[in-house]
Amino acid sequence: MPQIPALPPTFRWGVSTAAYQIEGATEEDGRGPSVWDTFAARPGAIKDGHHARTACDSYHRWPEDIALLRELGVDAYRFSIAWPRVQPTGRGPVGERGLAYYDRLTDELLTHGITPLPTLFHWDLPQALEDDGGWLSRDTAFRFAEYAARTADRLGDRVPEWITLNEPFVHTVFGYALGQHAPGRTLLLDALPTAHHQLLGHALAARQLRERGARVLIANNCTPVDPASGTEADRAAAEAYDALHNRLFNDPPLTGSYPDLSAFGVAEHIGGAVLDGDLALIRGSVDGLGVNYYNPTRVRAPADPGGLPFDLAPMEGVPRTAFGWPVVPEGLRELLLRLGRRYADALPPITITENGCSYPGIEDPERIAFLDGHIRAVADAVAEGADVGGYFVWTLVDNFEWAEGYTQRFGLVHLDHTTQTRTPRASYTWYRDLIARHHAARPDAAM
Repeated sequence: MPQIPALPPTFRWGVSTAAYQIEGATEEDGRGPSVWDTFAARPGAIKDGHHARTACDSYHRWPEDIALLRELGVDAYRFSIAWPRVQPTGRGPVGERGLAYYDRLTDELLTHGITPLPTLFHWDLPQALEDDGGWLSRDTAFRFAEYAARTADRLGDRVPEWITLNEPFVHTVFGYALGQHAPGRTLLLDALPTAHHQLLGHALAARQLRERGARVLIANNCTPVDPASGTEADRAAAEAYDALHNRLFNDPPLTGSYPDLSAFGVAEHIGGAVLDGDLALIRGSVDGLGVNYYNPTRVRAPADPGGLPFDLAPMEGVPRTAFGWPVVPEGLRELLLRLGRRYADALPPITITENGCSYPGIEDPERIAFLDGHIRAVADAVAEGADVGGYFVWTLVDNFEWAEGYTQRFGLVHLDHTTQTRTPRASYTWYRDLIARHHAARPDAAM
């Protein structure tokens, strides 16, 4: 049996998923095409030619997945809502059948005492909006706010808390700068206006959600950044990377300003994207900060002084997941403490909205060790003063892992992608037992 880490009685346990990665049914019930449908159809875009037309078939098998959640004993379930199901073109009339799916999902979760935690945007932008410029267009921020309002009008009476955006850093860099994710643009630093427009959309949506009585989070991918050596050049490279990866999306909502991006040759207003009043609107637009953590980052001075102001340096002497990512639980503790030192009183309560790893097999001792180490790192950070209120494992069931297709397995539950058979892994049982023991230790457990 897993030992109970020293976490407060109110600490929430959950798992996270994303619509495009699990739902399938991409052409059913009036759903419009998303940028990921278009991208996945490109030859060579997705490993082994995989696609998400079926994915985990959760659009039809959601009762099975909720049964798994119920058995797991989680307090909350983080899922995302597919914008193309709610507004097939990203604007205008609401897709009634698409919203009805999330209605059923929400009601069934609540029936079993599981709090729904929806994410409004997990990268599946309606293709029609991308055709009009996507997140390069300021108008997309206003369309996002409209979508948030319409969705909250339908679900808000049962949903106390929302996440607006998932990992806008990853969407900007991999989707618009490097072209490795949808929509597949290769704009390099010219992609930076998408960062501001996502944050503006977040703030506009937050205003709509708060008017309806909800709490608002943003889920940022964060990493502790360290220089590869103590040289001044490596330290400068680490500061530049930290500004891009972490501060670009944390500073505006927490401090009302953007970090210094002059190392990238970028003007203060990110190519003219920031207009008067924008930062005042973005500042204070979160009631909680979602942190997605997978690994730390080591950075060194660039070999090519004419390119980016950093090079990523390998981490030696640490285990790696099947994805090749370094396993460093201590990095999560360090990240949480650094966030507290950087933002102090401006930092709202934190929820670990994603943390997980890819390993094959049903008996998965590596995943158990990963989760155990990272949960203990959270407990250590809490003992040192970090305000962390919950932990969500990525993910419930093996899914469509973006450009990797079905080659990476992050699930607590193994999925046979041919038969859709769901088989809980040893890590599922371990996490279930951990949650049960924590619940049993709560002061009101016997009441």
